[in-house]
Amino acid sequence: MVVLVIFEIGDYLDMNNKSKVAVVSGGTRGIGKAIVEELAGEGFNVAFNYLKSSELAGKIEKELSKKNIKVKGYKVDIEDFKAVKEWIEKVKEDFGQIDVLVNNAGIINDRALALMEQSDWQKVINVDIGGVFNLTRSIIIDFIKRKEGVIINMSSVSGVRGIAKQTNYAASKAAILGFTKALAKEVGPYNIRVNAIAPGFIETDMLASLNEPMKQKALDIIPMGRFGKPEEIARVVKFLVSDQSAYITGQTFIVDGGLAT
Repeated sequence: MVVLVIFEIGDYLDMNNKSKVAVVSGGTRGIGKAIVEELAGEGFNVAFNYLKSSELAGKIEKELSKKNIKVKGYKVDIEDFKAVKEWIEKVKEDFGQIDVLVNNAGIINDRALALMEQSDWQKVINVDIGGVFNLTRSIIIDFIKRKEGVIINMSSVSGVRGIAKQTNYAASKAAILGFTKALAKEVGPYNIRVNAIAPGFIETDMLASLNEPMKQKALDIIPMGRFGKPEEIARVVKFLVSDQSAYITGQTFIVDGGLAT
């Protein structure tokens, strides 16, 4: 007996990804929220962390559960290595294995270096690059044992070209680029891919915190003359976690409307 099964390509993608699990840091707002939604739309089960808003996390869980996939938020301080390690163990209990890690969480605390307090410097470093270490270190051994996994690290155009009054942020985001290249070489033999994305000015809470003259000044130096949307970054993540990018590792994808060109 021959049984003929006909389905759309989209159905195949859902079947292919449905058992896969992605971990996304900073998943309740801006780029992180867009990434959670994009991956959920592709059939991934998604675990994300947040620091403050349980209400926002609950809304995301409720909305995305309609897609018949599992999405769960966890209140975790990304600076705390022990807490992050415990979170990852909990994710494995709740979801099974982890297939994708997106290091997205980050903060800014901008001011001229001459006026910057040591605490201003250290907080950004601890969250923006320290959090990447904490989360990647907590997952990497499982990836190595299974000889598969995908890691996406969120850098910034500030780490590529430098932006005045962002020495702390630029330093942390430039460090992510070096971290990405070094780790890609280290774990490539285990079939683990590691790439970075460097967004430019994206319509997020960070951008909203700028006054209008500062926003206009930013627009003036963007060749495309507009700010990016979180969804445009999320779609790059979707590509980088897919089999379509199976031979890409150690690279930085700049998504900035031409700012760093």
